[in-house]
Amino acid sequence: MSDYEIQTKEAFTVIAYGTKMPDDYAQIPAAKAAWWQKVIEDGRWDQLKHLAENDLEFAVNEAVNGEMHYYSGVQSSAELPDDKDSRTIQFPSGDYLVIAGSADNPGQLFGQLEAAAFSEVLANATDFAYVGGPNASVQTGETDGKVNGEIWIPIVRK
Repeated sequence: MSDYEIQTKEAFTVIAYGTKMPDDYAQIPAAKAAWWQKVIEDGRWDQLKHLAENDLEFAVNEAVNGEMHYYSGVQSSAELPDDKDSRTIQFPSGDYLVIAGSADNPGQLFGQLEAAAFSEVLANATDFAYVGGPNASVQTGETDGKVNGEIWIPIVRK
């Protein structure tokens, strides 16, 4: 099983642009990759990075009105232009499951962290549980050509 930590985090805000994910889980990885390409190419990613309070880059999964949405974002208290794709996502203070990793690129890293969290750690957890709400894969930097990051999932202790 993947190594993990339980960390207490202060509340924080991510401003982001996002899109609805397909209902077919097999199509989600390709949809996420296409979303990142779109938000980088159309300039919205650069806009977000200018508003960021730090160098962390967020990929957020959130259920909104019963639909899965995926967001590219940064930690910031700034406001984005009112746009159908923009969202301010509030993460509560409390305990978070944190798993660290590295990969060749951000998409690979985020997929690897999500798989470790949901297929391994949470599936076998007995003293804590994910009860919903947004969760985030966070790119924290690069080392020797590898992308480093963590997944942050809010949890409650059983």
